[in-house]
Amino acid sequence: MPSPAHADSPAAQPPGPGAVDALISQARQLRSRVDEVLGESVSAAEDPRLRWQRALCDLAVHQLDDLGTHLGQLREGFDLDVPVEAPAREPGSPLDAAIGASALPDPVAVGALGRAGSAQWDLLTDAVQWSDELYRIFGRAQKDGPLTLDELPSWLFSEDQQLLSEMVTGCLVDGRPIDGEFRIVRAEGSVRTVHMVGEPVFDADGGTIAMWAVIRDVSDLRRSQRTLRETRDSLERQRQIAQTERRLAVELQEAVLPPWRGGLRFPQEGGPAAMDLAARYLPSATSGLIGGDWYDAMQLPDGSSLLSVGDLTGHGVAATSGMAMLLGALRGMAVAGLEPGALMSSLNELLDTSAQPALGSALCCRYEPGERVLRWAQAGHPAPLLFRNGTGRVLDSPDGMLLGATSGARYAQAREQLLPGDLLLLHTDGLVPSRSPHNATAGGSAARLLAMGPLFDGARSAQDCLRMVAEEFDVPDRADDACVLIARIS
Repeated sequence: MPSPAHADSPAAQPPGPGAVDALISQARQLRSRVDEVLGESVSAAEDPRLRWQRALCDLAVHQLDDLGTHLGQLREGFDLDVPVEAPAREPGSPLDAAIGASALPDPVAVGALGRAGSAQWDLLTDAVQWSDELYRIFGRAQKDGPLTLDELPSWLFSEDQQLLSEMVTGCLVDGRPIDGEFRIVRAEGSVRTVHMVGEPVFDADGGTIAMWAVIRDVSDLRRSQRTLRETRDSLERQRQIAQTERRLAVELQEAVLPPWRGGLRFPQEGGPAAMDLAARYLPSATSGLIGGDWYDAMQLPDGSSLLSVGDLTGHGVAATSGMAMLLGALRGMAVAGLEPGALMSSLNELLDTSAQPALGSALCCRYEPGERVLRWAQAGHPAPLLFRNGTGRVLDSPDGMLLGATSGARYAQAREQLLPGDLLLLHTDGLVPSRSPHNATAGGSAARLLAMGPLFDGARSAQDCLRMVAEEFDVPDRADDACVLIARIS
């Protein structure tokens, strides 16, 4: 806002009407495009990231509305055919001489803009002039008249009154421009945030004789900015929580899953190794959180071996902590001598009575090396695959529903006679991505695995077989976590 004290300075020429009309047209087009983006994000308001994007769009809408208002004011300045009635002022007064014909915008013209109103306080006559829009901003009836500078602070929040006093004093005493925000409480109790800019009006001797200001209602704009900050902060907090949860889940998984990497051999008392083992956890490529998949292999006190894989629903710390509970219970009951069927029944009761109910699938095998007998049970889980002489088949599954699905469930147990050179492959059901076309064929991941029989037959170790499976199934578009456990019988 140019100061009358510097009226002799050369003024920049305002843009022509055609240029302003072009800007208004561009602003309207941009506003329409923002509205389209805003409409697309309404249905997904529960997503924190989309809430943040919506807040950005809301803020852009308010700013574009303000831009349209200001451009409209600029265009109205060219309509010289429309007479504008200036406020009544005593002819020849010092204030009239100081302001001049073009030194300051007219309060009525500014008031016609929408969300901005103007005011002028005459220090010589104590007269106050308000535009119509300023009355609307304050929620004040015109019959009650404008507020004087002494009355104005009573409409402000108490903590904002000092700011207004400092701005007005600096303007009237030191000749400084006004630029600040404060909150007003209207008569009906609503609160509005307004932005006030203004300047002193000087007489010929440089003395302050009036103060002129434009007051703009920025409540919606500040509300949008506050929403943007809150959604951005919420999104950042959720990101930090997710990072912490992932780190905890990874640490818990690493602490619970078998510590061995690569191949493992279980010895047989008085003879060669009974079993050559290899296993791997394949993480999801689409989820930032660790799932509840597990694999396990351990030699029991009686010389038999326990093999198991499983999957608990969910992701993150809740899933990995539940997996740790199940795996710990499974190991303890296996060491105590429970057979696979009874072990599954106990795991089901444990999950059914857990403080955090969940569903899980599991496969548990107990191998007796002396007799080369495999006894196994399953709970809603893919059956083991048995490869012999380059040919694979799916073992017939005994009855068994998902863990945690119902109380008192009983799990049948199957028996399989194995031969030297046989290869067992246990896996969780996330091995093949859900979008893979192979899942539309009979057998899904099992069919693809069974087709690898000739490759397994030529492999030297379980680790070589595992490497082949990983090369085939560890794909970038994996939608779920998976575990693979391979055991070669000696």
